[in-house]
Amino acid sequence: MSIPPEAGGSFCPGSLDYKISTYPRFKDAADGFELGHELANQATGDGILLTADGGRYAGTLFGAEGIGEGELVFTTGMMGYQESLTDPSFAGQVLTFTYPLIGNYGVHLNRSESSSVWPRGVVVRHAMKEPDHRDSVATVNDFLRLHNVPGIEQIDTREITRNVRELGTVLCVFGPADKEDMLRERLAKLTSPELEDLVDIVSIKEPIVLNHDAVDELGNRKPRLAALDCGIKFNILRSLCYHFEVIWCPPDTSFEKLVQEYQIDALFCSNGPGDPAHPGKASSAKVTLAAAVKSGYPVMGICLGHQLMGLASGLNTYKMRYGHRGANQPVVDLVTGKVLITSQNHGFAVEDPEAGMLAAHPSGATSPDSENLHGLEVKVRYINANDRTVEGLDIPDRPCFTVQFHPEACPGPHDAEGLFSRFREIVNLHLRVE
Repeated sequence: MSIPPEAGGSFCPGSLDYKISTYPRFKDAADGFELGHELANQATGDGILLTADGGRYAGTLFGAEGIGEGELVFTTGMMGYQESLTDPSFAGQVLTFTYPLIGNYGVHLNRSESSSVWPRGVVVRHAMKEPDHRDSVATVNDFLRLHNVPGIEQIDTREITRNVRELGTVLCVFGPADKEDMLRERLAKLTSPELEDLVDIVSIKEPIVLNHDAVDELGNRKPRLAALDCGIKFNILRSLCYHFEVIWCPPDTSFEKLVQEYQIDALFCSNGPGDPAHPGKASSAKVTLAAAVKSGYPVMGICLGHQLMGLASGLNTYKMRYGHRGANQPVVDLVTGKVLITSQNHGFAVEDPEAGMLAAHPSGATSPDSENLHGLEVKVRYINANDRTVEGLDIPDRPCFTVQFHPEACPGPHDAEGLFSRFREIVNLHLRVE
C-alpha cells in the first residue's frame, strides 16, 4: 500500500496517531477562505419558495445566485450548522434550519464534515450578517457563495416544518420572485433526487491509506480497517483513525479486493445520501457488507451503512414520513435499557422484523423484497424512543453490528461515542480468537 502525496488542506485524520510523521491532508470546505478562492455572485432581492403541495413562501435571497431545488427537509439542531451544511447525507436536498438564527458564530477552519457544501439550497429564518466569534473566518452567506449554493431567508421556517411534518418531505424550488412562473414550470418537471446515484456523487474514487503502519500508545499495531465511503463524514474518519489503521475506500470496492490486496482485519460502512435500495454504488457496498459478514469478519455500519446491512439481511427499507435530522433524538438500547441522546440525519429506515414499517412516508416508498445475502439471523438492538423505529442491528452469530444514529456526532451529544471503542474491542477479540 502507498500513501498518496499531500493534497493540502486542513483535514488530516492520520495526525492523531503515534509515531506517524507523514500522512495525507485533505481539503476542508472552509479552506477556500484562507486560499483566497473566488466567491460566486451574491444573490439579492426578493425571493419565492414553492413546494409541490402548493405551498408558497416569500423571502429574501442570499448566498450564491441561482435556483435552489430538491427535496425539502428540516433539521432541528440549535448549533452545528457548518457541520450540517457539509454533511454529504444532505446531497440532493434543500435544507431548512428550524432554529431561527443561523450563522451566529460564523464559519471556522477545520470544522467541516467534508470538502464541500452538499444541500442544493438552504432555507433559514435569519442568516446572521455579523458573526460573533474570534475564530470566525466568514459568514454563512459567504460560505454558500464559496460553494455556489443559493439560499433564501426571512422565511417562516416553523410553518414549513409544520407542513412537512403533516405531509412528509416534499419537492421544492426557490429563486427570484419575479421569475415565479419559470419556477413553477421547473417545479412541475422536478424529479426526486433519490433517483440519482447520490452515493457515487459524494464518495471518493480511489482508495487512500490515512495512517499507514499506525500504532497505539503502547506501540502495538492497530488493526487494519477498510472504511467504505458512501458519503463519509470527516469526524467518522477521525474516530476510526483513533482505533484503527484506516483504508478509505470507494463504496464499490469488492470484498475480495479488500482481503487479497489490503489484508484487512475489519470492515466499516459509512453514512450517505439517498435511497439505500438504489441500484448504484450503494448496492455494491451492500454486497461487500454481506460477503464480509458471511466470511466472519468484524463489521460496523452507521446510518446508510446500517440500512445497507438491513437490506443485505433480507429486511426492507422504506422512506420515512419526515426522517430524523437533528441532535436530540432519544434511542433505547434494548440490551442495557439505557437511553442515548443522539445525532441523526436520515430519511429512510429499516423495517422492524416484527412491527414492520413505522412512521412511513405517505408515498409508501419501500425497497423491493430481497433475500438474506449472508443467511444469518439479525436482531434489533436499538429503537427510537419517539416512534419506535429501528435504530440498530446486531448479528448474534458474527462480530457485527450497525446503528442508524451517529456516534461521532459533530454536531451533537457524545452519548454514543463509546460504540467505536466497542467495535475496537470486538475486533481485538476476533483477532485473538483467530
